[in-house]
Amino acid sequence: MLINKAYKFRLYPSKEQETLIAKTIGCSRFVFNRFLGQWNDTYQETGKGLTYSSCSAELTQLKKEFVWLKEVDSIALQSSLKNLADSFTRFFKKQNKAPRIKSKKNQVQSYTTKETNSNIAIVDNKIKLPKLGYVRLA
Repeated sequence: MLINKAYKFRLYPSKEQETLIAKTIGCSRFVFNRFLGQWNDTYQETGKGLTYSSCSAELTQLKKEFVWLKEVDSIALQSSLKNLADSFTRFFKKQNKAPRIKSKKNQVQSYTTKETNSNIAIVDNKIKLPKLGYVRLA
């Protein structure tokens, strides 16, 4: 049996870390909305949507076009693409409504990252996060 665990922490980032967190959330939203538009256009033209792998390959080209996408955690950008692909899969199975544009005005802003090669670790009262370094937590 596979058991997934999730933890919630209260973070106390420095000003620089707050800025980087805001950039990461903004970049994740940008990637989600851009590929949502491409996905909808492709679906209207061909009747079929895109795939996660095609979007992921295009994301590397997008990073060359928009250099500021390299400043943030790449796993967070991949996660937003994965969320988009999953939401379209659920939409086509008639489990959910069609995915909508992510808004900056939404009260709850977040991003998701994954633990790979021990890039996330808890040391004393700090958590080590990709690109952020050590952030105080409670």
